[in-house]
Amino acid sequence: MSTPEGRTNGGRVALVVLMLVSIFSYVDRTILSILQVPIKKDLGLTDAQLGALTGLAFALFYATLSVPIARLADRFNRKLLIVVSLTAWSLMTAMSGFAASFAMLVFFRIGVALGEAGSIPASHSILADYYRPGQRATALAVWGLSLPIGVMLGYLCGGWLAQAVDWRAALWIIGGAGVVLAPIVLLTLREPQRGRHEAPVVTAAPAPPWREALMILVRLKSFRLMLLGGALNNFVLSVVLSWSAPFYTRLHGLTLGQVATALAVLTGVGGAVGIFAGGWLTDRLGRQDASLRPRMVGYALAAVTPIGLVQYLVPSAAISIVFGGLAVMLLFFYYAPIIALSHAIVAPSMRAFTSAIILLAVNIIGLGLGPWLTGMLSDVLEARFGQGDLAIRYAVAAVMMIGLAAGLCFMAAARSYNADLARIRGEPLAETSAGSTLKAVRGPRRSTSSG
Repeated sequence: MSTPEGRTNGGRVALVVLMLVSIFSYVDRTILSILQVPIKKDLGLTDAQLGALTGLAFALFYATLSVPIARLADRFNRKLLIVVSLTAWSLMTAMSGFAASFAMLVFFRIGVALGEAGSIPASHSILADYYRPGQRATALAVWGLSLPIGVMLGYLCGGWLAQAVDWRAALWIIGGAGVVLAPIVLLTLREPQRGRHEAPVVTAAPAPPWREALMILVRLKSFRLMLLGGALNNFVLSVVLSWSAPFYTRLHGLTLGQVATALAVLTGVGGAVGIFAGGWLTDRLGRQDASLRPRMVGYALAAVTPIGLVQYLVPSAAISIVFGGLAVMLLFFYYAPIIALSHAIVAPSMRAFTSAIILLAVNIIGLGLGPWLTGMLSDVLEARFGQGDLAIRYAVAAVMMIGLAAGLCFMAAARSYNADLARIRGEPLAETSAGSTLKAVRGPRRSTSSG
């Protein structure tokens, strides 16, 4: 039975457990970014190889496989899927410590991606069944704090362990800790009833075939625009997370330990504030006009461009770190809203699939291409234009301009969001934000699909 205000029995326990799982996910994903400095020296890698290692090699498999695994999450036990995923990626992280070449690191990195592909869509789906629609963005924001916490711990643990022992020991220790967590998750997490807070006609709809599900999403204009905006924003975010450590060691002369601490604070505090603020405001704004929610996200993401340019072009390390915290806060602002806003316009049987499609686009374009292309640009600026250590500064600064485009996508999505929301509810909508009259629409075909 549901309790008032969207709180359900076991909801808080599930939220804490899923946060722990996600924290380990981001620790394992981030640790290689802070270890770039010793890994490059030990294995003799180029910036382009490092960019492919921290971005493309992981993102291609993580994002692509999240889609078919999400289909399993929409049909079968999500808890077991999360436990198996956690065990797999933790083992692969530990095995990365034995890598003796770039090819071996890529292989183990792909293994980490294969494991992590099953965790996030299933977690999103479970949380949507524990919390009512009016509470979901806040719940997802609290769960989303695992991202800055995980990144912060990844920087701290990876940086200081590598400085105290070596980079291989850091991977062994972090990977082993995740394996220990897996049985704890198995014993404490409970599988909720699917679609428990939705109307019976929507809840009863089975998961449609993947082609039909994909076409449903394609027809949602606001979803397409939010997807593009999220991908562009994650392009910038992935570059910031992957290349900040080399930037501060090369340009500002900080030690690996100092960089680890600075980035942990910058990402931990800035990211936590951004994620929670984005989710909390999304649940509270737009009660009369839901289009205010994506529009608010658009304003936040557009502001990344000027703030990020200051971070990477200012000569003072202290000022750069302060503006870096502001930039990270705004970059993380979209994290909970893009999931909550997208889940609101699809049926419960499509939520894990919807999250997987978001992860696919966001990670292929953002995580996959961002660090790699930035590394290539840095190599070109260094080799052909003689920029030396300044190459990484100008490469990352150029990426900051993409933040403006990401914001404009969310602002454009706001114009069609109310209409897409009305379709899933089967409700008429009197006017759009532009003032044009819309006809009443009946419930979407996906609510009655036989699968």
